[in-house]
Formats: sequence, C-alpha cells, structure tokens
Amino acid sequence: MTQIIEPDAEVGEAAVQVPADATLYERLGGAYAIAGAVDVLVDRLFANALVNANAGTHAHHGDSANLPGYRFLVTAWSIEAAGGPKCYPFRDMVAAHDGLFIDASGFDAVAMEIAATLMFLGVPERERDEFNSIIESYRHEVVQAGAV
Repeated sequence: MTQIIEPDAEVGEAAVQVPADATLYERLGGAYAIAGAVDVLVDRLFANALVNANAGTHAHHGDSANLPGYRFLVTAWSIEAAGGPKCYPFRDMVAAHDGLFIDASGFDAVAMEIAATLMFLGVPERERDEFNSIIESYRHEVVQAGAV
C-alpha cells in the first residue's frame, strides 16, 4: 500500500492508505498532489538552461505570463497520463511540439527535471518509475527528426 496525504488533511493527520492496485493517478495523490508537483516542476523547467537552449522552448518559458497556462496544461496532461479523469484540453503531443525542433538532449533535460522533481518530492520509486516510463513513451512524439 502507498500512503497519501489527502489535500484537506489536518496537520499531523495520518496518511490515507491506497490499495496497491490503485491507478497511478490515485497512488500519486490525485489532482491536488499532481498540481503541487507540477508547480515545482514548472519552476524548474522555466529555469533550466538545457531546456531553454532550444529557441522555441525559450520563447515560451522566457515569458512569465505563460506560467499559469503552462501549469494548467501540464497538470491536466499529467492527470490524464496517470489514469485520472479526462481534463487535458490542448493538442496532442505531436501538434503541441511541432515546429519547436526539440532534440534528444532537450527531451532528456525535461525528463531529468521530471525525475528529479518526483525524487525531491518523495514520490515512491514504483510511482516515479511508472510516471517516468509514461514520459519516455512520448519521446517519439516530441523529438523531431533532424532537430539539432
């Protein structure tokens, strides 16, 4: 069983036990926990020099006005990817990254930040590995052939 703190739990209240066969979404703590993790992640992505070495990515991450919308989209995408409710309103990964010319090192930089954020937040290994595998499964949709 995985222990999860409910978003409305009082300080010092015991963690909730979640069955081992629960969805990744449930094991990660649901929408509140995922949104909290995304807050940390997006700050890291916007500050990461390797991620922002790509001009298209930097054009987006270099504008702080994009933070709220980006947090929402990454949260909604993560909720769906982890097996939660349908709530992602944007384009698929191919269309969302078209024209950004993201190369393998750019993808790796984002994947590294995701892995580091999950580790920093104390997400259990099973859930980290599962979510990181989901991210890796999108490599072929994000990395563009010929990107330098």
